[in-house]
Amino acid sequence: MAIEAVLFDFSGTLFRLEDDESWYEDLTWSDGRAFDVHEKAEIMRRMTAPVDQIVEFDAETKYAWDNRDLDPALHRIAMMEVLRKSGVPTDADAERLYARLLDPLEWTPYPDSEVVLNLLAVQDVPVAVVSNIPFDIRPSFAARGWDRLVGAFTLSYEVGVMKPDPEIFHSALDELGVPADAALMIGDSAEADGGAAALGSRFALVQALPTAERPDALLTALRRHGLVE
Repeated sequence: MAIEAVLFDFSGTLFRLEDDESWYEDLTWSDGRAFDVHEKAEIMRRMTAPVDQIVEFDAETKYAWDNRDLDPALHRIAMMEVLRKSGVPTDADAERLYARLLDPLEWTPYPDSEVVLNLLAVQDVPVAVVSNIPFDIRPSFAARGWDRLVGAFTLSYEVGVMKPDPEIFHSALDELGVPADAALMIGDSAEADGGAAALGSRFALVQALPTAERPDALLTALRRHGLVE
């Protein structure tokens, strides 16, 4: 069956939270040593990991972690614990980093995100963004005039279900009016985003690399599925 709609993940797929040196000003270990580049990169990875449990939790914080993308309050509990256990020295530093994560305008689009959204729009192929996330990402798109290119934003905290649960994909597809076996899901997590395959949708995996290192993975995915030349 021909592909009639494309579903995209947000973090690590269309956009990425790129680090900035200003985020780490005055961030030091307990012995006064500044965080090095690898340690900073690891904090960023832990802030945006889609699935893996990153640190050890007690019962309360484990519940928050497991349900973090359904409730903004639980997300804050889980991520503040992650940041503390990743060596961020003070709650004030953790709050500062966490605020960056929650700001949709801090997120950087991949180089081919605009191209693929426009290509699909020209072909009248509807698009949904399906994301496990606890905050509104629409401003990331609206700031660039891309919100008109997205037919549905299906966000876990709004619909009350997370990938890979089939219901979140059904919610997006129902809004687009497209059957599951006529859709392509593109995302950076085989576990979460790949859940669309259980409905009969096709799935394309991309790597959540820094934006400068991944210029055309989305275009490649569309090309492999016959949506671009």
